[in-house]
Amino acid sequence: MKLTFLGTGTSMGVPVAGGFGKRFPSGDSRDDRYRTSAWIQTDETSIVIDTGPEFRLQTLRSGIKHIDMVLYTHHHTDHIAGIDDLRPFCYMQKTSIPAYTTRECQEFIHRRFDYMFGSGKTPGSVNLDLNVIEEPLQFRDCTITPLPVDHNSVPVIGFRINDLSYVTDAKIIPEKTKELIRGSKVLVLNGLRWEPDHPTHFTIPQAVELATELEIPMTYLVHISGYVLHAEVSPKLPDHVRLAYDQLSVDL
Repeated sequence: MKLTFLGTGTSMGVPVAGGFGKRFPSGDSRDDRYRTSAWIQTDETSIVIDTGPEFRLQTLRSGIKHIDMVLYTHHHTDHIAGIDDLRPFCYMQKTSIPAYTTRECQEFIHRRFDYMFGSGKTPGSVNLDLNVIEEPLQFRDCTITPLPVDHNSVPVIGFRINDLSYVTDAKIIPEKTKELIRGSKVLVLNGLRWEPDHPTHFTIPQAVELATELEIPMTYLVHISGYVLHAEVSPKLPDHVRLAYDQLSVDL
């Protein structure tokens, strides 16, 4: 299995429009971040997690040619706004793309992108077979388990795909979900900033504490703000936790 980080930034991306939210240009390309998204490849499967506003650009620079499935964590704009960029994949693959998410996200996407669904579907629009996932499912060589987390009243799910657990936009992870994550070889987890505390996201110290508690061999932090610079923060992290960056690839 191969994990590629398509984006590792916050809801506004990094740098932010207008220069907001970044202290100074670092000159380090790892500090420039598209909205958080990931691509998982196995011998038989190509899966994308979330299609944010830069999804077209992310597919081009990563060389994505085929998408077998899309997993959506939740309905916030930075995670779904690039859904229309699935069109060329539908054209090339000549079939609908299966997708899985929460019931709330399914309903939201049906409302916001109503032209893609039902009797009023616009010809040529994305063919998405959007389903709710509540129990583990088997797709080719992947066992996909939903990981419910708390994003301050917004229903969010992460996903465990074989030995990889992927969680973003979490503030609280229930004990049942922790047990589903345990035993993973790699954990992807949101770590917004070092401080102060945030009402809907883990800070980096909180993410490190959780990764240590779960005894995950390697954890990569995503959904990182512009106030976090690799050169400053990386030396503060324990060996089993690293800052992810756009285009980083990890073999499991």
